[in-house]
This record gives sequence, structure tokens and C-alpha cells, in this order.
Amino acid sequence: MKTPIDKALVDGIISELGIQDFAKATIREVKLTASIAEKKSGVEFIKMEMGIPGLPASKYGVEAQIKALESGIANLYPNIQGLPELKQEASRFVKAFIGLDINPEGCVPVSGSMQGTFASFLTCSQCDKKKDTVLFIDPGFPVQKMQLQVMGVKYETFDVYHFRGEKLGPKLESYLQNGNICAIIYSNPNNPSWICMTEDELQTIGTLATKYDAIVMEDLAYFAMDFRKDLSTPFQPPFQATVGRYTDNYILLISGSKAFSYAGERIGVTCISDKLFHRHFKDLADRYEGLPFGPVFSTRMLYALSSGTSHSAQFAMAAMLKAASDGIYDFRSDISEYARRAHKLKEIFCRHGFHVVYDKDLDQPIADGFYFTIGFPGMTSGELAHELMYYGVSAISLVTTGSEQQGLRVCTSFIEDHQYAQLEERMKIFEENYK
Repeated sequence: MKTPIDKALVDGIISELGIQDFAKATIREVKLTASIAEKKSGVEFIKMEMGIPGLPASKYGVEAQIKALESGIANLYPNIQGLPELKQEASRFVKAFIGLDINPEGCVPVSGSMQGTFASFLTCSQCDKKKDTVLFIDPGFPVQKMQLQVMGVKYETFDVYHFRGEKLGPKLESYLQNGNICAIIYSNPNNPSWICMTEDELQTIGTLATKYDAIVMEDLAYFAMDFRKDLSTPFQPPFQATVGRYTDNYILLISGSKAFSYAGERIGVTCISDKLFHRHFKDLADRYEGLPFGPVFSTRMLYALSSGTSHSAQFAMAAMLKAASDGIYDFRSDISEYARRAHKLKEIFCRHGFHVVYDKDLDQPIADGFYFTIGFPGMTSGELAHELMYYGVSAISLVTTGSEQQGLRVCTSFIEDHQYAQLEERMKIFEENYK
């Protein structure tokens, strides 16, 4: 069986790296394998494993950050609660594009949503000693489970694939009724499947979160990227879907990384509902001198983690949020490039015997966007990820995301125009080899 890259070369690299099961290889391990194989073989890899922005950073952010640095703020510690201008603009942005009212005090800058989730996990897991477990609506971002592993917090998980719509409530309640769930987390749109929770599903999550007093962590890393809807006009519906319409127990994690292509500066905003921000939890208050939830998050968790978030990056984020809310920066227009790429890539894969694994939002076809999922008949996730390396294509297994389905996550961000023809040629060979 002839392949674009010698199998022995790829297998040797995997062995040298000590990867025993390619289904469980991390994003970084897959990336390193592809990088070494590309160098040794001379064959260009079509890299689909890393979720890194493939577009230029927003000029509004870059210009504001440079101006801030030139003003001399680099020698000053930022306020642990955040730059007042950023807090104000984050509150306004949430109103403009989500349609929710959150007081600026509850909008706290973080060093990317990664830090936001870490600090949120810490805070939520200490609110009530009886509630020591986080529930993941999977598939999801693998590193969030690693964060819990690092801090020693338990978690439960289920694959939402078979539990959409009216099936979601009973499944969620089967975990919540045990009384040990402190928080529920999911991404919307979802990494890696790109499913988008419907309003009915979000209402179900919100209602049950209130009933069982669990905090919902809504990861909006791919903000407004459901390209089936026009979410680009500030202060006008339709808005970004959110659980915040259905419960007061919520935290929104808004990232600058993907929507504004500002991943390198590690900047995001964690937006805590007004009621949750001021709520007193006995166990939390006993531990932190009587402080309510919001101040514990910022003046204890974030202060202990980093003494605040990059000062100049906060000016950048404030400028980007302001420009978007003012209607002079259509960030959605820029990032819609990912949808175009996804559409073309799906066509190529499906033409050669692959299928989209998470293909529907109930009765609607899945949106095109930053990620999608593919499978191939008769192959497990690990087998397919390993096999595609022989064809110069790298992607991560769905196993690492908490999915129970067989397939891979494909990221569209690094695809270049000349690689569509490469992928077409290589997948044609793949199909012929597996007829």
C-alpha cells in the first residue's frame, strides 16, 4: 500500500516520542509528530490539530496596545479587578451582542479564558464542601480536565451526542440529583464538534442549574461563530445564545483569542452574573474572611495566580470590544473565513468516503466554522489519526475531547489555499487504499 509518507518513518517517530496509544496523543504530541515527519520526509503537512487563529490580529487591539505601552504603563501593576475602561466596555459588549445586563464590576479581565476557567473552577469547587465535582457536557476542550487534575478537583462527563433536545434534561438531572455537582461547563459553539446548543437546551440547563444550585460556566471562546445566523449587528437581535437568560447562576468566559485573533497576548474577560457576584456561600465566606463569590474570584484566586492580567493587553481588549459595540469593527466578517474553509474541507473529505461525525443540531445541519469532526467507516479514532499521518494530515482524536464517537477533530485555522488541492489528491489515494 503506497502512501505519500513512508509508514516506517512515521511509526519510528511515534515510537521515539514514547506515544503508546495515538488515540490519546495530546494536541502538542500530534503537532510534534507532524513537525518531525514533515522535516524528515520533505512532504508538507496539512496541519489541522492546533486551534490557533489563522488570521491577523485585530488592528484595533494592536494600535491600542502599542499606544498604551508607549504611554509608559508597562512599569505599573494593573488593578486586580481590571482596567475600568475594559470593565465598562465588556459590560457594554455583553449587552450589545448577548443581550444581557451584567454590571461592569462583574466583568473581570483574565489572562485568556484558560485562566478564567482555572480561577472559576477553583472558586466554584470551594463554595460548598458537599459539592466537589464539575460536570462536563462533552465533547470539550481537553485542557479543562487537565486543569481539574492539576488542582485535584473531581469531574464527571457525558457525551451529548445521544442527548440533544428533550433527552438533555433527564441526562443532566441524573448527575445533578446526586447533590455533588458544583459547576456545569460546556462551550457554545462547541469545541470540537461545533454543535450549538438551542434556546430550549439552554433553558433546560439554566432551569436545572437553578433547581440544584449549580453554577454554569459557559465557554464562549468561539463567540458569535454560529455563521448560520447574522450575529454581527450590535444591540439588535439575534444575539449570541446563552444560558444567562434562564438562570442567575452563570459565568460567561469571553476570549480575545479567536473572535479577535488576539491569542498571543492572553487576554479575555470573565463575566459573572450580578447575583452570583454578590452571593455569599458559607464555606467560601468561612475560608476567605466573609467575602462573596465575585471578590473571592478576583482578589483571592486571580491575585494568587498572577497578580492581575497584562496591563497593555487590557487596553487592547477594551479597544476591540468598544469598536465592535460601536459598530465600526465587524469582527464577524473577518472570522467568517473559517466557515468558508470548513465548507471546502468537508466537501473534500466527504467526497472520498469520510463522514461528518457531529453533523446535526437536532434537525439542522451543523454550522461551518473553526472546527468540525470527521470519521471513516471501520476505523477507530486512534487508527484514523495514526493512518492520516501517513498522508501528511494531522488532527487530534475525539477520544481526547471526552467524545464516545469514533473520529477526529479538524481545525480550519491553518489551511492555506494551495492545500485544498493537496488534500484532494491525498484523500483520493486514501480512498483507493481502503476500498
